[in-house]
Amino acid sequence: MYRQGDELKLCSRPEWGTGKVTKVEHLTRDGERDQRLWVKFPNVGMKTILAGVAEIERVGEPRAQDDDHSFAAREMSHESGWLGEIMKDRPEEAMTSLPPECSDPFTSIRKRLERTISLFRFDGTSSSLIDWAIAQTGLDDPLSRFNRHELEAFFDLWRRARDARARDLVDEARRSRDNVGDLLKNAPAAAKSVLQGSRSRS
Repeated sequence: MYRQGDELKLCSRPEWGTGKVTKVEHLTRDGERDQRLWVKFPNVGMKTILAGVAEIERVGEPRAQDDDHSFAAREMSHESGWLGEIMKDRPEEAMTSLPPECSDPFTSIRKRLERTISLFRFDGTSSSLIDWAIAQTGLDDPLSRFNRHELEAFFDLWRRARDARARDLVDEARRSRDNVGDLLKNAPAAAKSVLQGSRSRS
């Protein structure tokens, strides 16, 4: 799998130079999973490439699998075996999960809370729901995989997990006497509303 930010060369066009992947679309072609890559080359600009057809040479180390937690990435990485079947049957697990940065125990409480508060930009309104679905699925058109009712149901579960995580982090900050008052003061109104019951040292 290629991911946004990967660097590569097209073997048939070495004169284009080393390009950087700016966008990835997961697709099925002739019954096989493939990727459409938008690659910006220094000598010819933006080009669109089918990864399964083009002869590509990766430059440098590929990004770690853990860097991409979107539904599409999970579906691609678990496409076979028993785990793949679970992912196909239970997409809600991928669709309702929060970014790992929100709960990583090796990250400071402040960073975890900052990341969680940033998720309040998704408020469930019509346009925000689609923006959230694009970010969560890694698909350019989430409605090609899920219908609107499914997205709304997934968002509601995801929102509950986000809100609970934010409250837990504020309580954790209070217990450990971490100063996160500035984060709460500058948080979006929706986050402040959720966090009213949780108080932290300012």
